Amino acid sequence: NSGGAEEGFPRTTEILRGVTYALRKAGQLNMPLVINLSFGNSYGSHDGSSLLERFLDNASEIGKTVICVGSGNEGAARGHFAGNITRDSRVELAVGNYERSLNIQLWKNYSDVFRIRLQSPGGEEAELTTNIQGGKYTLRLEQTRILVYLGEPLPYAVAQEIYLEMIPVTGGYIDAGIWTIRLEPVMTVTGQYYLYLPAGNGRGDSTGFYRSTPQMTLTVPSTAAKVITVGAYDSRLNAFADFSGRGGENLPYPKPDLVAPGVDILAPSAGGGYTGVTGTSFATPFVAGAAALMMEWGIVRGNDPFLWGEKVKAYLRRGAAPLPGIREYPDERVGYGSLC
Repeated sequence: NSGGAEEGFPRTTEILRGVTYALRKAGQLNMPLVINLSFGNSYGSHDGSSLLERFLDNASEIGKTVICVGSGNEGAARGHFAGNITRDSRVELAVGNYERSLNIQLWKNYSDVFRIRLQSPGGEEAELTTNIQGGKYTLRLEQTRILVYLGEPLPYAVAQEIYLEMIPVTGGYIDAGIWTIRLEPVMTVTGQYYLYLPAGNGRGDSTGFYRSTPQMTLTVPSTAAKVITVGAYDSRLNAFADFSGRGGENLPYPKPDLVAPGVDILAPSAGGGYTGVTGTSFATPFVAGAAALMMEWGIVRGNDPFLWGEKVKAYLRRGAAPLPGIREYPDERVGYGSLC
């Protein structure tokens, strides 16, 4: 679970094991299954091709299953920039004070060859070698050491990742100020690239891209095709919550699927009592509960024995209510509208 304050990410393997356990148990009990995943991070190419996304797509087709995943809280966090090298050749990144480390992911088409230069706040500059044997090396700018990892395509994914890990040379903090990434085309096919910073409290509030892109801020694995992807809206104002992760053109299918109440939700506190909570982690259970009620009506009570998977998603989308100011659906912010 990654709530409003994302305090800890379970490892991918733990999620795989948890989902596998739930599928097995549902099979043993011969019961329909709804899984709620209020978890996500910004690591990945955001195109549905990662191991976890493909695992959830496959899991959605085992038994009578629905998997609901929160779209994340990165919509307004300035942690993403999408560019095309023909026009966006210079990207500025503000690094706040007291950052002990920071990683930057650059995802691109493997067929594109870029020249990449990195400039520190004090004006020191280095070119990233992109054709080195082994794919890993280290460089230094001012008081910051930069570990560079050059990814290769994977057996299940065609995108290339260039991963930078910034750490202080001695104990302390990486250099604060404006870091500049310069990109020059050497040989381009698409020219598109996508930059991501860590989600949640993986970085300080003042660290982010100056010209950030709110589109494609869904966290992974809410980018998986077969899951029901849930964003958040403010049910008191009947308005989209700007922190909610958004979809975009990088995915071949529309996401999110719909939004549910996710601002100041009254929820039980650990140790007793109730507290107001905000985030897509708290919007997702509304949709998981709605799916469970529908499947009980359909499968358990015999009104529709085939009511699971994409059929539940289709009904939830069709029943979704429009939100004021949004004319065309599906919309990259609210999908097909708000949960009925």
